[in-house]
Amino acid sequence: MSSPPVAPPGWSRWLVPPAALSAHLSIGQAYAWSVFKPPLESALHLDGTQSALPFQLAIVMLGLSAAFGGTLVERNGPRWAMTVALVCFSSGFLISALGAETKQYWLIVLGYGFVGGIGLGIGYISPVSTLIKWFPDRPGMATGIAIMGFGGGALIASPWSAQMLESFGTGHTGIALAFLVHGLSYALFMTLGVLLVRVPRAEEPAASASGPSVVDGVQVSARSAVRTPQFWCLWVVLCMNVTAGIGILEKAAPMITDFFADSSTPVSVSAAAGFVALLSAANMAGRIGWSSTSDLIGRKNIYRVYLGVGAVTYLLIALFGDTSKPLFVLCALVILSFYGGGFATIPAYLKDLFGTYQVGAIHGRLLTAWSTAGVLGPLIVNWIADRQEAAGKHGSSLYGLSFGIMIGLLVVGFAANELVRPVHARHHVPAQREAADAQRQQPA
Repeated sequence: MSSPPVAPPGWSRWLVPPAALSAHLSIGQAYAWSVFKPPLESALHLDGTQSALPFQLAIVMLGLSAAFGGTLVERNGPRWAMTVALVCFSSGFLISALGAETKQYWLIVLGYGFVGGIGLGIGYISPVSTLIKWFPDRPGMATGIAIMGFGGGALIASPWSAQMLESFGTGHTGIALAFLVHGLSYALFMTLGVLLVRVPRAEEPAASASGPSVVDGVQVSARSAVRTPQFWCLWVVLCMNVTAGIGILEKAAPMITDFFADSSTPVSVSAAAGFVALLSAANMAGRIGWSSTSDLIGRKNIYRVYLGVGAVTYLLIALFGDTSKPLFVLCALVILSFYGGGFATIPAYLKDLFGTYQVGAIHGRLLTAWSTAGVLGPLIVNWIADRQEAAGKHGSSLYGLSFGIMIGLLVVGFAANELVRPVHARHHVPAQREAADAQRQQPA
């Protein structure tokens, strides 16, 4: 645990993505939080804004722990990071189980939001730098494979959680048992990644001889990167894209129920849980599909798609979403595919601009945008919906104003992406310093 595990000669780089997936599929459970919202609101007498608090705090802690822990992850390696993530994420569920059983909601906020959120942040960035070093020839695809797991975690967790709540009951004891099973199961699954992960040997190229070297091109330190306008443009891009996606995702189950509550075929609880699972599938597919596409058409062009087409899709939902379930579902799936694709593409975008020297630490700092979006998205949607409901409105009218805000945020993100330019040479790291730092990171 004191140094990164180095791959022996002949080690296949294709064993590294499954190790990353074990962590990301586990922490991706966060996207299934909306399944727990209605039972918690009923059992503990909460409103929509209150029941979103654990999720919001978890996303805040994700960004903060990634930002402050990014340098530690770079220094100590992926095995150390995955172990920390395992302990925090699983402990968060156990604390939440205690909170649900004793009806102490603050324990759920502390466990799932604070402790579990630290596990989310460290676990999320733990394999990114390692994957880019193993796959310098296809960074978008490599990070997409791993981060796909974070998007796909709810594809497993959503129906699994719904089934447990059906079996254990939706009272506070049933919720506590579901949290307990989650915590123990994810601890076992994440252990597989801890045991399997490796870093490439310093003296051997990770890619084929004909591919690019891991040290080719511009190299910028994390400290210098945050002083560049490129970093802050990407911060705005990520924040706007995430806010737009997470606004739907966090309230997915009650949202689709509200949209069609007055129709002749209202959405059942099980169908709403299925919708959450579909969103998870789109989130997952977008992470590998769109990030791989970015290797072909470029990062700036793919973000033009995420933000520009995303704004148009949001407009379609706002105008026509309550008239057709297929249209509503299709538009939501497109938005969530862009949301997932944005996460998977951002490490490769950072690698293109700042190099691989400290890309994990830079990525961690950029994820503070996710923390901000994790508050903004749910707050905009839940707060406005609660106020509209208090004013006597119902159905799709609860969401019209918040969707208009999301369209505006996507336009802001589109403009920020257009401002991204290559990093000025004064921020580049000398090659000798980079080589010396890489040598020090290798175990004796």
